[in-house]
Amino acid sequence: MPASPPAVKPSAHSLAPGAKRPPAAERVYTHIKEAVLERRYEGGTLLTEGDLAEATGVSRTPVREALLRLEVEGLIKLYPKKGALVLAVSAQEIADVVETRLLVEEFAARKAVPASAQLIERLEELLDEQRQLARDGDLAAVSVKDRCFHAEIVRNAGNDILSRLYDQLRDRQLRMGVAVMEAHPDRIAANITEHGELLDAIRSGDADGAAQVVRRHVSRVKVLVRGEDR
Repeated sequence: MPASPPAVKPSAHSLAPGAKRPPAAERVYTHIKEAVLERRYEGGTLLTEGDLAEATGVSRTPVREALLRLEVEGLIKLYPKKGALVLAVSAQEIADVVETRLLVEEFAARKAVPASAQLIERLEELLDEQRQLARDGDLAAVSVKDRCFHAEIVRNAGNDILSRLYDQLRDRQLRMGVAVMEAHPDRIAANITEHGELLDAIRSGDADGAAQVVRRHVSRVKVLVRGEDR
């Protein structure tokens, strides 16, 4: 049966006082996308235009526009006169994302050595923020901060093409990250520990050690998301 969409929650990109309100289709797009990435709309959920219009307080036309955009991005599949099915993360998608992350992140971890003081300071800040969010129990925010930690290292590699490629993985990484944390809450602390190990290796100038931490850390994602952890 179609799921009743949750009420619109305040976005991480909430408007500042006096800021112009985004178009209706953009608001609906943001609402659905955040709900999918944060797994409030899980894979297999059937959404209807009517329910989404009611949840977001708009007409069906902007809902339709938002759904078409999300289908292009591969998050949903539209079925005429039925609704939109939230697509589950496939085993192949998991394997592809992990393989791409390893190629990019191992290279970036090596390039991070020797590290600038600015990079070390930024990674320390992100790690501290992740620890606080973990204590608060905000899994979606922890996943975002987790991704930011790795993205900072990739950006530091100085290769704009690789950075853009990595940015294209963002949505899939966030969705998988939330799935892992929901199924394996103990991995939150383990992830933070491994981030600390990666930071230590980069700080100490150990390029090989940093690459090894990345390989162990990222490879674990595939095992956990596919439910193969023992």
